[in-house]
Amino acid sequence: MNQLNQQFVTVVTGGSRGIGAAVCARLAADGHDVVIGYRTDAMAAEAVAEQVRAAGRRAVAVRVDTADEDSVDRLFDVAAELGPVTGLVNNAGVSGPNGRLADADAQGMRRAIDVNVLGYLLCARRAVRDMAGRGAGAIVNISSAAATLGSPGQYVHYAATKAAVDAMTVGLAKEVAADGIRVNCVAPGIIWTEFHEDPQRPAKLADTIPMGRAGRPEEIAGAVSWLLSSDASYATGTVVRVAGGM
Repeated sequence: MNQLNQQFVTVVTGGSRGIGAAVCARLAADGHDVVIGYRTDAMAAEAVAEQVRAAGRRAVAVRVDTADEDSVDRLFDVAAELGPVTGLVNNAGVSGPNGRLADADAQGMRRAIDVNVLGYLLCARRAVRDMAGRGAGAIVNISSAAATLGSPGQYVHYAATKAAVDAMTVGLAKEVAADGIRVNCVAPGIIWTEFHEDPQRPAKLADTIPMGRAGRPEEIAGAVSWLLSSDASYATGTVVRVAGGM
């Protein structure tokens, strides 16, 4: 099907702020109807939905706990009301406790694993189930440069969850390639978002980045949009690092 005539319905988890919100805006500009999954901030999610609508696309915001199977199913059921889901951006994530691993609490680490790993798996599982029957679809997982850098002294457990996302991307891409589904990954570096415990962390770490600055959410969104597009039709199982040289 010609991309100009195709209807794109893309689910973006964690779409109410930061990288997720930038992805929603970019996808709307590139012709996608967008389903915005959010955890707590309904007003922020609706503001993103309005931005999508202002670009001439349809949007719906859905509260979801991606670590809960029933909640994920509801997210995709609502998305299906816009039409067959053609894309998923697995973006919802939490850092868990900041600091040395020796000082981290188990509950915080467990929540990070539940959201960052199980949540991605549950969303991808449902997306694959919906896409396989049509023989087409694309999934983009948001990982992190931390997956290979390790984030010592900050959140080793978070880096471990992102390494799991990279492995999931490679394995699932091979598993569903024959079904016409592409699975890729974007690994951001230090980006100016509200994700950081210290809001000025991107500025403080700028001199550790080869390009000398932190990235912008829009720079990640561009990579995501490309991976969902027909321009990336032969790309699957790849991790695109967008990290300023880190």
